[in-house]
Amino acid sequence: MTDSYLTIEKASEGMFKDKGSKFLAFAYPVESEDKIREYIQKLRKEHHAARHHCFAWRLGAAMEHFRSNDDGEPSSSAGKPILGQIQRLGLTDVLIVVVRYFGGTLLGVGGLIKAYGEAAADALSHATIITRIVKIPFCIHFDYLQMNAVMKIFKEKDLPQIKSDFNLRCSICSSARQSEVGLILSLFSQIEGVVTERME
Repeated sequence: MTDSYLTIEKASEGMFKDKGSKFLAFAYPVESEDKIREYIQKLRKEHHAARHHCFAWRLGAAMEHFRSNDDGEPSSSAGKPILGQIQRLGLTDVLIVVVRYFGGTLLGVGGLIKAYGEAAADALSHATIITRIVKIPFCIHFDYLQMNAVMKIFKEKDLPQIKSDFNLRCSICSSARQSEVGLILSLFSQIEGVVTERME
C-alpha cells in the first residue's frame, strides 16, 4: 500500500519562448478540483490578453485522477505534454497552467508539444519537491482508569493529540500513517473498555 507521494511545496513559475510566442508556466500544489478551477480562473483574468490557457493536473496519492486540456490548441499538442512533465517526476496533487501569448508565427504540432512541455518542465525545475504522507484520522474512547495504558501507546508510537476530552469517559483524536493505522488501532483495542473509531 502506497501511503506517501511526491508533490510540490509551493507555487513556482517557468517560461519558454519560440518564434515570438511566449509560454508562461505556473505550477501549484492542489488538493481539490475546486482549487484547480480557482487557479485557472485567476490566471484567465490576469492574462486575459493571452490566446491560450492550457493545463494539466493530477490528484490523489493513488494518482488515478488526472486531466489535460488543450484550450483551442491542436489536439494533444498542449495538455498532454504538460501532463507528461507531471508524470515524468512522479508528482501528484499538482496543477500546471501554461499561458501562451501568440507571436505571429505558427509553430506546428511538433513545435507546440516541445514548447508546452519545456515551459511546464521549467516551472517544475523551480519548484521544491517534497514527500507527503497519507494519514488516517481516528478517535479512541476510554474510561479514565485506562488513561495510563492509552497514553503509553501514544508515547511509544509518537502519535499527535489533535483533539482531546478528559472526563469520566475520555476521548482523544489523532492520526497515523495509512500503512500503520490498522496495527495502532488493534493495540488500543487490546485494552479492555477502549473503543476505536476510524474517521475516514
